[in-house]
Amino acid sequence: MNKNFIKDPFFPECPIRNVLARIGGKWTLAVLYTLASNGTPMRFKDIERANPDCSQKMLTQTLRGLEADGLVSRTVYPEMPPRVEYALTERGQSFMPVMRQLLDWAFNNLHDIVADREKFLDNELGG
Repeated sequence: MNKNFIKDPFFPECPIRNVLARIGGKWTLAVLYTLASNGTPMRFKDIERANPDCSQKMLTQTLRGLEADGLVSRTVYPEMPPRVEYALTERGQSFMPVMRQLLDWAFNNLHDIVADREKFLDNELGG
C-alpha cells in the first residue's frame, strides 16, 4: 500500500473517506478553483501567485495529490528551460458543479455561521 494512500483507521476499506479526505485538504478547493477559473492550463508559478498564502511545498503536495487522483493533469514540454503546465482533467471538470454548489452554500451562510459561532463562544465562556 502506498504511504500516501489515506486510510481511516476505523473504516480502512471505505473508499468514500479516502476521496473526501483528499477533497477536504486545506488547499485542494483553492487550487481546483484557480485552475477552473483560468480555463486554460497554468504554470506552477501562476497557480502559486493566485494562492499567495499557500507555501510552495504545500502547493506541490496538493498538485501531486490531485494528479494522483486524476483531477489534474501535468504536462511537461521538452523545452529549455522545461515548461510544466497543470490543467483540470475531465474528472476534475466533473467536480466543478459540486464545488461551486459548496462554495455558493458557504458564501450564502457565512454571516449566520459566524454569528452562531460567536453566540456559542459567548455561552461557553459564561457570557
